[in-house]
Amino acid sequence: MPLLEVNDVHAYYGNIHALKGVSLTVEKGEIVTLIGGNGAGKTTTLRTITGLMRPRDGRVMFDGEEVAKLPAHDWVSRGIAMVPEGRGVFARLTVEENLEMGAYHRKDKAGIKADIEKSYQMFPRLGERRTQLAGTMSGGEQQMLAVTRALMSKPRLLLMDEPSMGLAPVLVDVIFEAIETINQEGMTILLVEQNAHMALQVANRGYVLQTGQIVLTDKAAVLQKDPTVQKAYLGIE
Repeated sequence: MPLLEVNDVHAYYGNIHALKGVSLTVEKGEIVTLIGGNGAGKTTTLRTITGLMRPRDGRVMFDGEEVAKLPAHDWVSRGIAMVPEGRGVFARLTVEENLEMGAYHRKDKAGIKADIEKSYQMFPRLGERRTQLAGTMSGGEQQMLAVTRALMSKPRLLLMDEPSMGLAPVLVDVIFEAIETINQEGMTILLVEQNAHMALQVANRGYVLQTGQIVLTDKAAVLQKDPTVQKAYLGIE
């Protein structure tokens, strides 16, 4: 049974049919990527999965339980965390306070402290800035913080929305190395990303979304060699 199963989901913004029968699965331990251009429906798919947007039709199953109609705050306790597009750090809190907020539903103080230190090991730059206000940090540092804050909830599934957006190439490499490391430690990841080149390098499988529909799905290595994907998303003529 897949950890996450999205089955024939239709979603609307008013009269605009944003998702037209989207279906995808994520198995335990996988990195699955959802790629597509601007306006394809990638973020809408994540919003529907996390309960921020109600599907008009279709089902979202997490670990065998239907969750599409649950309020968004119930998702964290069920083991789902999200790294949102635009990072969404608490600008007026310090790095360490942001990490503590990620663990707000946990009661194991010693475990929380250990996981904060683990965050600093993953991204030493955060450790150097633990008392700095998050809003004064660079975009790359805020993205590191957004990733580690999500991990503080000890999720079983990590949803990532455009983690490379607006970052310098060297920082994109750092973030994607972290994604691989997190996955090797057992984390299941659904990665929504415009940078198809990087996403398909780290993913096991991929889905291509166009105007609210899945038009292609395969192993990531196969998609990398697909002429349509190469031309549309990888810049290869």
